[in-house]
Amino acid sequence: MEKRQKKLSRKQSNEPPKSQFPNRVSLGPRQQSRALSLSAASMAAEPKILELSNGRITASIASWGATITSLLVPDAHGNVADVVLGFNDLEPYMKGISPYFGCIVGRVANRIKDGKFTLNGAEYSLPINNGPNSLHGGLKGFDKVVWDVVEHKDGECPSITFQYHSKDGEEGYPGDVTVTVMYSLPEATTLRLDMEAIPHDKATPINLAQHTYWNLAGHNSGDILNHLIQIWGKHITPVDENTIPTGEIMPVEGTPFDFTTEHKIGECITDVPGGYDHNYVLDCGDEKNGVKHAAKLRDPSSSRTLNLWTDAPGMQFYTANYVSGITGKGGAVYEKHAGICLETQGFPNAINQPNFPSVVVQPGEKYKHTMLFEFSA
Repeated sequence: MEKRQKKLSRKQSNEPPKSQFPNRVSLGPRQQSRALSLSAASMAAEPKILELSNGRITASIASWGATITSLLVPDAHGNVADVVLGFNDLEPYMKGISPYFGCIVGRVANRIKDGKFTLNGAEYSLPINNGPNSLHGGLKGFDKVVWDVVEHKDGECPSITFQYHSKDGEEGYPGDVTVTVMYSLPEATTLRLDMEAIPHDKATPINLAQHTYWNLAGHNSGDILNHLIQIWGKHITPVDENTIPTGEIMPVEGTPFDFTTEHKIGECITDVPGGYDHNYVLDCGDEKNGVKHAAKLRDPSSSRTLNLWTDAPGMQFYTANYVSGITGKGGAVYEKHAGICLETQGFPNAINQPNFPSVVVQPGEKYKHTMLFEFSA
């Protein structure tokens, strides 16, 4: 494998992404009212874990945080492994021990600088929970609530649909929002996730992400530094000392961030202080059925491969830098780099960066975000 230049280039691109978050559709007043009343009428039950299976792959998904707790995937020889980090039961998730294993994060994923933003002339302050920043929706984001199970279908395309109503002022965010996520198995070895959110009365930032930690060799197999990855992003949004994007759009060519061709994750990770925790601009992937190729992750030991497709503009590539000594499923102890997160998303701190694609959704619009996880071996 050709060795890459390890010195970081600080060169900026003159072509920052100008498009707004593309997935908006308008809703009529009757549709908005109906969505709000349906959500208000449903009461959250005790959290539970449900199963989604098609005979080839089996997912366990909890109503706490709409969280993937287990995902069983075969290799080329039919050997099945659980490829996501997590816990045997819900107690560690509910006690706050989980570092966002497998959950939906929101109302705004990733970091907002100093926990502050201004929208339509009003200033908003959010809980600070990550250095000086607000991370993943605050102290009690969407990962730390019980979602309603609105549908659980078997058949040719098994699916589970969750819904949560986020109230005006919750964690400092403006406006009532109804959020719906559907996990489905449309193909033998494909998991699909569709996320939608409808603001009812006020404009608000919305940026949902799925925060699974992947280890395609099996959740209990050690670190992911030998996994190979290709990312269809020629730029990243470089960050300051508090992991907040500077506003630059930086080419990855000639840097340790260049995964435009397949490389081992561990090849240059020591040249990135702390490890990878960066947003990639998804700007060069093939498109199909309204989604574009974001990443390809491969475990050489089992040959399990994950191809990720999305319609989001960015993807946080995170190598579990802060995981340390967490006892998970079956007594497995997860250490640093035990998994990898591929969080498709709007850009971090976009609410405070006018040159980033907007994450503001207006009343009468619908936020939409789709992810396809295609497995092979």
